[in-house]
Amino acid sequence: MPNNPLPQAKPRELGFDEGRLSEIGPAMQRFVDERKVPNLITLLARHGKIAHFEARGVLDFDTEAPAPRDTLCRMFSNTKPIAGVATLILYERGILTPDDPVAKFLPEWSDLRVYSANEPMFPRRARRQMTVRDLLTNTTGLMNPAFAPSYFRTQYRETLEKLGWIDSQDNKRERLPNRERVRALAELPLNAHPGEQFVYHAGYPVLSAVLEEAAGQNLEQFFGENIFEPLKMNDTAFYLKEGSLPRFSAMYTPREVDSAMQLVEIEKAETSEKNVGPRVEFGSGGDAGGVLCTAGDYARFGQMLLNGGELDDVRILGRKTVDLMIGNHTGDMNIPMTGPGFHWGLGVATYHGRGNFPLIRSVGTYGWGGAAGTSYFADPKEGMLGVVLTQVTNHGAMPGNNYQETFQRIAYQSLA
Repeated sequence: MPNNPLPQAKPRELGFDEGRLSEIGPAMQRFVDERKVPNLITLLARHGKIAHFEARGVLDFDTEAPAPRDTLCRMFSNTKPIAGVATLILYERGILTPDDPVAKFLPEWSDLRVYSANEPMFPRRARRQMTVRDLLTNTTGLMNPAFAPSYFRTQYRETLEKLGWIDSQDNKRERLPNRERVRALAELPLNAHPGEQFVYHAGYPVLSAVLEEAAGQNLEQFFGENIFEPLKMNDTAFYLKEGSLPRFSAMYTPREVDSAMQLVEIEKAETSEKNVGPRVEFGSGGDAGGVLCTAGDYARFGQMLLNGGELDDVRILGRKTVDLMIGNHTGDMNIPMTGPGFHWGLGVATYHGRGNFPLIRSVGTYGWGGAAGTSYFADPKEGMLGVVLTQVTNHGAMPGNNYQETFQRIAYQSLA
Protein backbone atom coordinates (compact mmCIF):
# COMPACT_ATOMS: atom_id res chain seq x y z
CA MET A 1 0.00 0.00 0.00
CA PRO A 2 1.44 3.41 -0.90
CA ASN A 3 1.87 6.05 1.78
CA ASN A 4 -1.38 7.64 0.66
CA PRO A 5 -4.19 5.10 0.16
CA LEU A 6 -5.86 7.42 -2.38
CA PRO A 7 -4.22 10.04 -4.61
CA GLN A 8 -3.41 13.32 -2.88
CA ALA A 9 -4.14 16.83 -4.13
CA LYS A 10 -3.84 20.34 -2.80
CA PRO A 11 -6.97 21.32 -0.86
CA ARG A 12 -7.75 24.31 -3.09
CA GLU A 13 -7.71 22.03 -6.15
CA LEU A 14 -10.46 20.00 -4.46
CA GLY A 15 -12.56 23.02 -3.58
CA PHE A 16 -11.45 23.55 0.03
CA ASP A 17 -10.39 26.73 1.77
CA GLU A 18 -6.89 25.80 2.91
CA GLY A 19 -6.92 28.04 5.97
CA ARG A 20 -10.15 26.61 7.27
CA LEU A 21 -9.13 23.04 6.49
CA SER A 22 -5.89 23.49 8.42
CA GLU A 23 -7.97 23.93 11.58
CA ILE A 24 -8.76 20.19 11.71
CA GLY A 25 -5.36 19.20 13.13
CA PRO A 26 -5.24 21.68 16.03
CA ALA A 27 -8.88 20.94 16.87
CA MET A 28 -8.14 17.21 17.07
CA GLN A 29 -5.00 17.88 19.09
CA ARG A 30 -7.05 19.61 21.78
CA PHE A 31 -9.06 16.42 22.36
CA VAL A 32 -5.78 14.50 22.68
CA ASP A 33 -4.19 17.10 24.99
CA GLU A 34 -7.25 17.00 27.26
CA ARG A 35 -6.95 13.18 27.35
CA LYS A 36 -10.44 12.70 26.04
CA VAL A 37 -8.93 10.24 23.54
CA PRO A 38 -5.52 8.57 23.25
CA ASN A 39 -5.29 9.29 19.53
CA LEU A 40 -7.19 10.61 16.53
CA ILE A 41 -6.53 9.64 12.93
CA THR A 42 -8.45 11.83 10.49
CA LEU A 43 -8.75 11.58 6.70
CA LEU A 44 -10.78 13.80 4.38
CA ALA A 45 -11.06 13.22 0.64
CA ARG A 46 -13.01 14.85 -2.16
CA HIS A 47 -13.50 13.67 -5.74
CA GLY A 48 -11.41 10.62 -4.90
CA LYS A 49 -8.34 12.55 -3.71
CA ILE A 50 -7.04 13.20 -0.19
CA ALA A 51 -7.03 16.79 1.06
CA HIS A 52 -6.24 16.03 4.72
CA PHE A 53 -4.68 12.97 6.40
CA GLU A 54 -3.17 13.26 9.89
CA ALA A 55 -2.54 11.29 13.07
CA ARG A 56 -2.46 12.78 16.55
CA GLY A 57 -1.76 11.23 19.95
CA VAL A 58 -0.34 7.93 21.14
CA LEU A 59 -1.07 4.23 20.79
CA ASP A 60 -0.90 3.70 24.56
CA PHE A 61 -0.65 6.22 27.40
CA ASP A 62 1.81 3.92 29.19
CA THR A 63 4.36 3.66 26.38
CA GLU A 64 3.56 7.00 24.72
CA ALA A 65 4.41 5.46 21.35
CA PRO A 66 3.14 7.93 18.71
CA ALA A 67 0.07 6.85 16.76
CA PRO A 68 0.96 6.65 13.05
CA ARG A 69 -1.43 7.38 10.19
CA ASP A 70 -1.74 3.62 9.63
CA THR A 71 -2.80 2.90 13.23
CA LEU A 72 -4.89 -0.26 13.42
CA CYS A 73 -8.24 0.10 15.18
CA ARG A 74 -11.02 -2.24 16.25
CA MET A 75 -13.88 -1.12 14.02
CA PHE A 76 -16.78 -2.82 15.85
CA SER A 77 -19.99 -1.66 14.09
CA ASN A 78 -18.06 0.04 11.31
CA THR A 79 -17.97 -3.56 10.09
CA LYS A 80 -21.70 -3.33 9.29
CA PRO A 81 -21.26 -1.42 5.99
CA ILE A 82 -18.76 -4.09 4.93
CA ALA A 83 -21.38 -6.75 5.78
CA GLY A 84 -23.89 -4.86 3.63
CA VAL A 85 -21.49 -4.97 0.68
CA ALA A 86 -20.82 -8.69 1.25
CA THR A 87 -24.55 -9.40 1.25
CA LEU A 88 -25.04 -7.48 -1.98
CA ILE A 89 -22.15 -9.29 -3.66
CA LEU A 90 -24.09 -12.51 -3.04
CA TYR A 91 -27.26 -10.77 -4.28
CA GLU A 92 -25.57 -9.82 -7.55
CA ARG A 93 -24.42 -13.42 -7.96
CA GLY A 94 -27.98 -14.69 -7.59
CA ILE A 95 -27.22 -16.60 -4.37
CA LEU A 96 -29.61 -14.65 -2.13
CA THR A 97 -31.96 -11.67 -2.17
CA PRO A 98 -32.81 -9.20 0.60
CA ASP A 99 -36.28 -10.74 0.82
CA ASP A 100 -35.14 -14.33 1.20
CA PRO A 101 -36.29 -15.81 4.50
CA VAL A 102 -33.52 -16.51 6.97
CA ALA A 103 -34.87 -20.07 7.15
CA LYS A 104 -33.76 -20.67 3.55
CA PHE A 105 -30.19 -20.78 4.89
CA LEU A 106 -30.78 -21.54 8.59
CA PRO A 107 -33.68 -24.05 8.89
CA GLU A 108 -34.03 -23.61 12.67
CA TRP A 109 -35.56 -20.17 12.00
CA SER A 110 -38.58 -21.51 10.10
CA ASP A 111 -41.09 -21.56 12.99
CA LEU A 112 -40.99 -18.06 14.47
CA ARG A 113 -42.92 -17.26 17.63
CA VAL A 114 -43.53 -13.88 19.26
CA TYR A 115 -43.45 -13.46 23.03
CA SER A 116 -46.53 -12.01 24.73
CA ALA A 117 -46.48 -10.65 28.27
CA ASN A 118 -50.20 -11.44 28.49
CA GLU A 119 -49.65 -15.10 27.65
CA PRO A 120 -45.96 -15.74 28.35
CA MET A 121 -46.33 -19.52 28.15
CA PHE A 122 -47.92 -19.41 24.69
CA PRO A 123 -45.94 -17.33 22.18
CA ARG A 124 -47.90 -16.36 19.07
CA ARG A 125 -46.90 -17.37 15.57
CA ALA A 126 -45.08 -14.56 13.74
CA ARG A 127 -47.03 -12.82 10.98
CA ARG A 128 -44.25 -13.43 8.49
CA GLN A 129 -40.79 -14.91 8.15
CA MET A 130 -37.68 -12.99 9.16
CA THR A 131 -35.74 -11.93 6.06
CA VAL A 132 -32.16 -11.07 5.14
CA ARG A 133 -33.32 -7.45 4.85
CA ASP A 134 -34.54 -7.58 8.48
CA LEU A 135 -31.10 -8.71 9.60
CA LEU A 136 -29.38 -5.80 7.85
CA THR A 137 -31.92 -3.14 8.88
CA ASN A 138 -32.18 -4.12 12.57
CA THR A 139 -35.88 -4.99 12.23
CA THR A 140 -35.77 -8.68 13.13
CA GLY A 141 -38.06 -8.47 16.17
CA LEU A 142 -35.37 -10.17 18.27
CA MET A 143 -35.34 -9.49 21.99
CA ASN A 144 -32.83 -7.01 23.38
CA PRO A 145 -31.44 -8.91 26.40
CA ALA A 146 -30.99 -5.68 28.34
CA PHE A 147 -34.76 -5.16 28.37
CA ALA A 148 -35.93 -8.74 28.78
CA PRO A 149 -38.51 -9.05 31.60
CA SER A 150 -37.65 -11.16 34.63
CA TYR A 151 -40.16 -13.89 33.83
CA PHE A 152 -38.67 -14.21 30.32
CA ARG A 153 -35.28 -14.71 31.95
CA THR A 154 -36.72 -17.41 34.20
CA GLN A 155 -38.67 -19.20 31.48
CA TYR A 156 -35.74 -19.38 29.04
CA ARG A 157 -32.90 -19.46 31.54
CA GLU A 158 -31.03 -22.43 30.05
CA THR A 159 -30.92 -20.91 26.57
CA LEU A 160 -29.99 -17.48 27.92
CA GLU A 161 -27.14 -19.03 29.89
CA LYS A 162 -25.99 -20.85 26.78
CA LEU A 163 -25.92 -17.52 24.94
CA GLY A 164 -24.07 -15.85 27.80
CA TRP A 165 -26.85 -13.29 28.22
CA ILE A 166 -27.21 -14.18 31.90
CA ASP A 167 -24.70 -15.74 34.27
CA SER A 168 -24.60 -19.50 34.37
CA GLN A 169 -25.37 -21.14 37.69
CA ASP A 170 -22.14 -23.13 37.51
CA ASN A 171 -20.17 -20.28 35.82
CA LYS A 172 -18.44 -22.85 33.60
CA ARG A 173 -20.10 -22.26 30.23
CA GLU A 174 -17.66 -21.42 27.45
CA ARG A 175 -18.40 -19.00 24.63
CA LEU A 176 -20.03 -20.84 21.78
CA PRO A 177 -19.03 -20.51 18.13
CA ASN A 178 -21.34 -18.09 16.33
CA ARG A 179 -23.20 -20.82 14.44
CA GLU A 180 -24.08 -22.50 17.74
CA ARG A 181 -25.10 -19.17 19.28
CA VAL A 182 -27.44 -18.57 16.35
CA ARG A 183 -29.03 -22.01 16.82
CA ALA A 184 -29.55 -21.18 20.50
CA LEU A 185 -30.99 -17.78 19.62
CA ALA A 186 -33.59 -19.47 17.44
CA GLU A 187 -34.93 -21.25 20.55
CA LEU A 188 -36.14 -17.92 21.94
CA PRO A 189 -39.39 -16.23 20.93
CA LEU A 190 -39.19 -12.83 19.26
CA ASN A 191 -40.11 -9.66 21.10
CA ALA A 192 -42.02 -8.29 18.08
CA HIS A 193 -43.10 -9.38 14.63
CA PRO A 194 -40.37 -8.99 11.99
CA GLY A 195 -40.39 -5.51 10.49
CA GLU A 196 -42.22 -3.86 13.40
CA GLN A 197 -39.42 -2.54 15.64
CA PHE A 198 -35.87 -1.24 15.32
CA VAL A 199 -33.57 -3.14 17.70
CA TYR A 200 -29.96 -2.36 16.94
CA HIS A 201 -27.46 -5.09 16.08
CA ALA A 202 -29.55 -8.05 17.27
CA GLY A 203 -29.80 -9.61 13.80
CA TYR A 204 -26.16 -9.28 12.76
CA PRO A 205 -24.91 -12.49 14.44
CA VAL A 206 -27.65 -14.26 12.47
CA LEU A 207 -26.52 -12.44 9.30
CA SER A 208 -22.99 -13.76 9.87
CA ALA A 209 -24.33 -17.32 9.86
CA VAL A 210 -26.48 -16.65 6.77
CA LEU A 211 -23.55 -15.20 4.83
CA GLU A 212 -21.28 -18.11 5.73
CA GLU A 213 -23.91 -20.67 4.71
CA ALA A 214 -24.65 -18.82 1.46
CA ALA A 215 -21.00 -18.25 0.55
CA GLY A 216 -19.71 -21.63 1.72
CA GLN A 217 -16.83 -19.84 3.48
CA ASN A 218 -16.21 -18.18 6.80
CA LEU A 219 -16.40 -14.40 6.74
CA GLU A 220 -12.65 -13.93 7.09
CA GLN A 221 -12.20 -15.77 3.80
CA PHE A 222 -15.18 -14.23 2.02
CA PHE A 223 -14.50 -10.64 3.06
CA GLY A 224 -10.81 -11.08 2.26
CA GLU A 225 -11.22 -12.58 -1.21
CA ASN A 226 -14.12 -10.43 -2.37
CA ILE A 227 -13.59 -7.04 -0.68
CA PHE A 228 -10.26 -6.53 1.10
CA GLU A 229 -7.90 -8.07 -1.47
CA PRO A 230 -9.53 -6.55 -4.58
CA LEU A 231 -9.58 -3.10 -2.92
CA LYS A 232 -5.99 -3.46 -1.67
CA MET A 233 -7.11 -3.00 1.93
CA ASN A 234 -3.88 -4.68 2.89
CA ASP A 235 -4.10 -4.14 6.65
CA THR A 236 -7.74 -5.10 7.11
CA ALA A 237 -8.70 -8.44 8.68
CA PHE A 238 -10.55 -9.79 11.69
CA TYR A 239 -7.25 -10.42 13.49
CA LEU A 240 -3.81 -8.84 13.45
CA LYS A 241 -1.59 -9.74 10.54
CA GLU A 242 2.02 -10.73 11.18
CA GLY A 243 4.23 -7.76 12.00
CA SER A 244 1.39 -5.28 12.59
CA LEU A 245 1.29 -5.32 16.41
CA PRO A 246 3.44 -2.14 16.72
CA ARG A 247 0.66 -0.19 14.95
CA PHE A 248 -2.26 -1.57 17.03
CA SER A 249 -3.85 0.83 19.52
CA ALA A 250 -4.76 0.08 23.11
CA MET A 251 -8.44 0.60 23.97
CA TYR A 252 -9.88 2.86 26.67
CA THR A 253 -13.18 3.82 28.28
CA PRO A 254 -14.21 6.79 30.46
CA ARG A 255 -14.75 6.07 34.16
CA GLU A 256 -15.14 8.21 37.24
CA VAL A 257 -11.83 8.36 39.10
CA ASP A 258 -11.38 10.73 42.05
CA SER A 259 -14.70 12.43 41.22
CA ALA A 260 -13.68 13.13 37.62
CA MET A 261 -14.14 11.28 34.32
CA GLN A 262 -10.84 9.81 33.15
CA LEU A 263 -9.84 7.35 30.47
CA VAL A 264 -9.07 3.88 31.84
CA GLU A 265 -7.32 1.27 29.72
CA ILE A 266 -9.51 -1.78 29.14
CA GLU A 267 -7.42 -3.68 26.59
CA LYS A 268 -3.75 -3.60 25.73
CA ALA A 269 -2.66 -4.36 22.20
CA GLU A 270 -0.34 -7.19 23.26
CA THR A 271 -2.96 -9.15 25.21
CA SER A 272 -5.92 -8.39 22.97
CA GLU A 273 -7.83 -11.33 21.52
CA LYS A 274 -7.14 -9.68 18.17
CA ASN A 275 -3.50 -10.54 18.75
CA VAL A 276 -3.43 -13.73 20.80
CA GLY A 277 -6.65 -15.40 19.54
CA PRO A 278 -8.35 -17.80 19.39
CA ARG A 279 -9.02 -16.66 15.81
CA VAL A 280 -12.58 -17.86 15.56
CA GLU A 281 -14.78 -14.72 15.82
CA PHE A 282 -15.87 -13.30 12.46
CA GLY A 283 -18.75 -11.02 13.36
CA SER A 284 -20.40 -9.22 10.43
CA GLY A 285 -21.90 -6.65 12.79
CA GLY A 286 -18.80 -5.95 14.83
CA ASP A 287 -19.01 -8.68 17.49
CA ALA A 288 -15.70 -9.22 19.34
CA GLY A 289 -14.41 -5.95 17.87
CA GLY A 290 -15.28 -6.67 14.24
CA VAL A 291 -12.55 -6.11 11.68
CA LEU A 292 -9.29 -4.32 12.34
CA CYS A 293 -8.69 -1.51 9.90
CA THR A 294 -6.74 1.67 9.23
CA ALA A 295 -8.15 5.04 8.18
CA GLY A 296 -6.52 4.59 4.80
CA ASP A 297 -8.00 1.14 4.19
CA TYR A 298 -11.45 2.29 5.26
CA ALA A 299 -11.16 5.30 2.94
CA ARG A 300 -10.57 2.91 0.03
CA PHE A 301 -13.69 0.97 0.99
CA GLY A 302 -15.71 4.18 1.36
CA GLN A 303 -14.43 5.62 -1.91
CA MET A 304 -15.45 2.44 -3.73
CA LEU A 305 -19.04 3.00 -2.58
CA LEU A 306 -18.89 6.72 -3.34
CA ASN A 307 -17.70 5.85 -6.86
CA GLY A 308 -20.76 3.66 -7.36
CA GLY A 309 -19.09 0.33 -6.53
CA GLU A 310 -15.72 0.70 -8.27
CA LEU A 311 -12.18 1.77 -7.37
CA ASP A 312 -9.02 1.73 -9.48
CA ASP A 313 -10.77 -0.18 -12.28
CA VAL A 314 -11.88 -2.90 -9.85
CA ARG A 315 -15.65 -3.24 -9.58
CA ILE A 316 -17.06 -4.67 -6.36
CA LEU A 317 -20.75 -3.77 -6.88
CA GLY A 318 -22.91 -2.32 -9.63
CA ARG A 319 -23.88 1.33 -9.41
CA LYS A 320 -27.59 0.64 -8.90
CA THR A 321 -26.76 -1.95 -6.26
CA VAL A 322 -24.98 0.77 -4.27
CA ASP A 323 -28.11 2.92 -4.66
CA LEU A 324 -30.08 0.01 -3.20
CA MET A 325 -27.69 -0.24 -0.28
CA ILE A 326 -27.98 3.40 0.82
CA GLY A 327 -31.71 3.68 0.08
CA ASN A 328 -34.57 3.78 2.58
CA HIS A 329 -35.35 0.30 3.90
CA THR A 330 -37.03 1.39 7.15
CA GLY A 331 -39.61 3.92 5.92
CA ASP A 332 -40.60 6.38 8.65
CA MET A 333 -39.48 4.09 11.47
CA ASN A 334 -37.76 5.86 14.35
CA ILE A 335 -34.02 5.16 14.51
CA PRO A 336 -33.15 5.79 18.19
CA MET A 337 -29.39 6.01 17.67
CA THR A 338 -29.60 8.81 15.09
CA GLY A 339 -32.84 10.57 16.00
CA PRO A 340 -35.12 12.09 13.34
CA GLY A 341 -33.78 12.79 9.88
CA PHE A 342 -32.29 9.38 9.08
CA HIS A 343 -33.34 6.07 7.61
CA TRP A 344 -31.49 2.77 7.68
CA GLY A 345 -30.18 1.14 4.54
CA LEU A 346 -28.41 -2.19 4.12
CA GLY A 347 -25.60 -1.69 6.64
CA VAL A 348 -25.53 2.14 6.71
CA ALA A 349 -27.65 5.03 7.99
CA THR A 350 -28.59 7.72 5.44
CA TYR A 351 -29.58 11.33 6.13
CA HIS A 352 -32.91 12.29 4.52
CA GLY A 353 -33.30 15.52 6.47
CA ARG A 354 -36.99 15.34 7.29
CA GLY A 355 -38.48 15.79 10.75
CA ASN A 356 -35.56 17.63 12.28
CA PHE A 357 -33.54 20.82 12.04
CA PRO A 358 -31.02 20.69 9.17
CA LEU A 359 -27.58 19.24 9.88
CA ILE A 360 -24.32 20.39 8.32
CA ARG A 361 -24.31 17.74 5.61
CA SER A 362 -26.11 17.13 2.35
CA VAL A 363 -29.31 15.10 2.09
CA GLY A 364 -28.19 11.65 0.98
CA THR A 365 -25.04 11.60 3.14
CA TYR A 366 -24.54 8.12 4.59
CA GLY A 367 -22.16 6.20 6.84
CA TRP A 368 -21.87 4.70 10.30
CA GLY A 369 -19.67 4.34 13.37
CA GLY A 370 -18.31 1.80 15.81
CA ALA A 371 -18.38 1.23 19.56
CA ALA A 372 -14.72 2.22 20.05
CA GLY A 373 -15.21 5.72 18.65
CA THR A 374 -14.64 5.10 14.95
CA SER A 375 -16.81 6.82 12.35
CA TYR A 376 -17.09 7.55 8.63
CA PHE A 377 -19.37 9.55 6.37
CA ALA A 378 -19.77 9.88 2.60
CA ASP A 379 -21.56 12.78 0.87
CA PRO A 380 -22.40 11.93 -2.77
CA LYS A 381 -23.55 15.49 -3.56
CA GLU A 382 -20.21 17.00 -2.53
CA GLY A 383 -18.15 13.96 -3.53
CA MET A 384 -16.69 14.05 -0.03
CA LEU A 385 -15.55 11.28 2.30
CA GLY A 386 -14.43 11.54 5.92
CA VAL A 387 -12.91 8.98 8.31
CA VAL A 388 -12.07 9.58 11.98
CA LEU A 389 -10.66 6.81 14.19
CA THR A 390 -9.75 6.38 17.82
CA GLN A 391 -10.11 3.60 20.43
CA VAL A 392 -12.44 4.76 23.22
CA THR A 393 -15.65 2.91 24.03
CA ASN A 394 -18.60 4.99 25.26
CA HIS A 395 -16.63 8.09 24.28
CA GLY A 396 -19.69 10.33 24.76
CA ALA A 397 -19.54 9.77 28.53
CA MET A 398 -16.48 12.00 28.60
CA PRO A 399 -17.78 15.58 28.86
CA GLY A 400 -17.21 17.62 25.71
CA ASN A 401 -15.86 14.70 23.72
CA ASN A 402 -17.47 15.72 20.43
CA TYR A 403 -14.48 15.13 18.15
CA GLN A 404 -16.62 13.42 15.48
CA GLU A 405 -18.98 16.38 15.20
CA THR A 406 -16.04 18.81 15.28
CA PHE A 407 -14.24 16.97 12.46
CA GLN A 408 -17.35 16.93 10.30
CA ARG A 409 -18.19 20.58 11.03
CA ILE A 410 -14.75 21.82 10.02
CA ALA A 411 -14.79 19.62 6.92
CA TYR A 412 -18.02 21.17 5.68
CA GLN A 413 -17.10 24.69 6.73
CA SER A 414 -13.91 24.34 4.67
CA LEU A 415 -15.79 23.89 1.39
CA ALA A 416 -15.15 26.94 -0.77
